[in-house]
Amino acid sequence: MRTTDLPPAAASALSRRGRAFVFGDNIDTDLLAPGPYMRESPDVLASHCLEAIDPDFASDVQRGDIVVGGKSFGIGSSREQAVQSLVVLGVGAIVATSFARIFYRNALNFGLPALTCPDLQAERGDDVEVRPQEGLVINHTTGKQYQCESIPPELMEIVNVGGLMPWLARKLAPDAKAAAAGGDASPGDPG
Repeated sequence: MRTTDLPPAAASALSRRGRAFVFGDNIDTDLLAPGPYMRESPDVLASHCLEAIDPDFASDVQRGDIVVGGKSFGIGSSREQAVQSLVVLGVGAIVATSFARIFYRNALNFGLPALTCPDLQAERGDDVEVRPQEGLVINHTTGKQYQCESIPPELMEIVNVGGLMPWLARKLAPDAKAAAAGGDASPGDPG
């Protein structure tokens, strides 16, 4: 079922809720995926995510927690490992004032919702809920709601299946089956 076919209640079921981990402006990809660990496994690389500014982040973050950033989150090189580290750590979503364009696209391609929300106010540990398709962030600790840019339904399809590669596999599977079924022609038969 496409996310565009979902009723509002089901769209809310696609929300992510967790503790906020709050960072400032200009969090670059080298902070998220430090260069000295780029040749290591994704798990080892992720264990060093953001350690230069928050040495306990990788050990404290839990599955579903929300990263909150300021302006230009994900600036720097286009390394996919920056997003991959957050995914490996189980981050549920990223909300920032603004994103570097390639980082934003990489996030969606890895199945990690990224919402632009310039007015969001949160402190580390706040209970935050992100509703990507609705473009809504709720800080349950303060009781405030923030309207953000929603993620378009066609991109939420990619996020909901775990990223671009799983989405492509699903999308291409019917074509592959049809091609295999049509491949029954004899070698001399033009088709």
